[in-house]
Amino acid sequence: MSSLNIATRALNTNLAALQVIGHNIANVNTPGYSRQNVVLSSAGYQFTGGGYFGKGVEMTTVERAHNEYLTREARQTGSVAASDAARLARLEQLETVFPTGEKGLGVALNDMLNSWTDLTSAPGNSTARLVVIARADEFASRLRDSAGQLDLLRNSTQQQVKSITDDINRLAQDLAKVNQRIVETAGTAHTPNDLFDQRDQLLAELSGRVQITTVPGEAGAVNVFVGGSQPLVLGSQAAKLAAQTDPMDNSRISINFVQGGVSSPLADSALAGGQLAGVVRFLNDDLAAATNQLGRIALATASLMNEQHALGMDLNGNPGQNFFVPPAAAKGIASPANGGTGQMSAVVSDPQALIASDYEVRVEAGGFSIVRLSDGNTTSVGALPADVDGLTFQVDAAGAVAGDRFRIRPFESAARNLKVAIDAPEQLAVASPVMVTPATTNSGSLSVESLFAVENSANLTDPVTITFNADGSFSATGLGPGNPPPDNPGPPPSYNFKPGEPIVLNGWSMTLRGNPTAGDSFSIGASPSNAIAQSAGNANGMLALRDLATFDGVPLSDGYVSLFSDLGTRVQGAQFAADFSAGVATAAEQARANVAGVNLDEEAARLLQFQQAYQASAKFLQIAQSTFDSLLQTVGR
Repeated sequence: MSSLNIATRALNTNLAALQVIGHNIANVNTPGYSRQNVVLSSAGYQFTGGGYFGKGVEMTTVERAHNEYLTREARQTGSVAASDAARLARLEQLETVFPTGEKGLGVALNDMLNSWTDLTSAPGNSTARLVVIARADEFASRLRDSAGQLDLLRNSTQQQVKSITDDINRLAQDLAKVNQRIVETAGTAHTPNDLFDQRDQLLAELSGRVQITTVPGEAGAVNVFVGGSQPLVLGSQAAKLAAQTDPMDNSRISINFVQGGVSSPLADSALAGGQLAGVVRFLNDDLAAATNQLGRIALATASLMNEQHALGMDLNGNPGQNFFVPPAAAKGIASPANGGTGQMSAVVSDPQALIASDYEVRVEAGGFSIVRLSDGNTTSVGALPADVDGLTFQVDAAGAVAGDRFRIRPFESAARNLKVAIDAPEQLAVASPVMVTPATTNSGSLSVESLFAVENSANLTDPVTITFNADGSFSATGLGPGNPPPDNPGPPPSYNFKPGEPIVLNGWSMTLRGNPTAGDSFSIGASPSNAIAQSAGNANGMLALRDLATFDGVPLSDGYVSLFSDLGTRVQGAQFAADFSAGVATAAEQARANVAGVNLDEEAARLLQFQQAYQASAKFLQIAQSTFDSLLQTVGR
């Protein structure tokens, strides 16, 4: 009888092993599946008079090939790789908004500035005037188009953030259900391998969306935390994440942890990894920086050109009007938590000092703090208005109380709303309100290269005469207040002269070329009305803006370089990070798969091994049964 038991037990055990092998082969391409193995052990022994005889084999359990450390490592590195890949994909989309070459923003900017060149030699040419207006309109249109594409990219990115958040919540619910099923099997002596695989696969998918931390729970369940310490899944209970638009900045999204009806914001840095972290970083950092860089180009260019254009005169002898539609003041957005009713705004005071950043004005007991949000730099002032970074921050309506905060975005809509204000060629202020007359007795080689107004000074058109001395310096008579003091005390007091270097006095700038002789003089005064049509002084002033240090010391004509440089640096850094983290994640996943993955060659060998064992067991059962039958026949006689 014992032989029959041994044979039957061996037959069943080897059949079970074949079933496990078949299960492995069937799931070779199943994501997250871990190879399973039967654990065999001796069935024990029995004592007889002839000694101890074994009872055969029995199957202890079915275990899965699994290494917790390698699985966790693959999950964490995969989370970082997913974050880097998601950010890189969005940055590459952003890069397409700013093409180079003929369609680039830089070409449009320089074409507009260079178009004034023809007017310096032909100030009354209507065609040249129309070209200036057309080039400006093309530049404004290109800025508006770029801003529109940024808006579209922002909207699609916000939708992606919400979609990823929904996926996280769905996976958290699924994980909670699997946890419950695992706990329900806790009373058995065996491990539900396929449930554990399903659990680990859900964890892998979840970590691809957001970086997680896991802590073992009851009876094989797992607890999941996000944002450092927020419990997304506790046993069979799942919380949620919610993507919400920042009430003080609708271009930004904040991720909130929601549990029991209570919502707590998560810092962007706390997300750490996963697609959500990469996309949120792109939206709140990379895209915001590009928007501000583009807006700074629009705001600085419009402000500088409006200022210079207003210093000239049009063909009708009228002072120049705004060249571009003046950018509106940036209204401060009050925090929902404000206790007062105050309102604030900011306007451009110095276009050359602008920094591409948003700002927050905080009301304090003793004054105000103006925080540059791009780097956290804080300027404390006792009262408003106050000038910071080329902007004048001012109170529009009283009523703010200590603790109130206001978000001010001076560059957010500058590019989107830029338009040319000039619609007729005669409105271009090409002429200068001042002109220079060299003395007829001049004997040196000095010639006038340009003369134009640079400041709306009360003494702009006052008669001024500059006379050169034997040492090459010059003296000036008729100057108003506010001019720089002479370089040399004299007598007579004089200014040093360098050919090609502008002489800036009384609100005008004059550039002379050549070498003076003693007694050479030049008279500067108001332009007569009959000279306006032939004057190109302000055209030279507009042309001189090309070399004006505007963007962190970079000339206006190269203003787009800072945008391209910043974007290129971000893309390059993101590409390196994505390549590196992908390599690390691939290596970690390969190490995990080497332990847990199904190898068809290995399974084929094991299939043959247990097939032979099964056949041998069947043969042994046949022999045992034949022997038993013979015994019965003999005893029966």
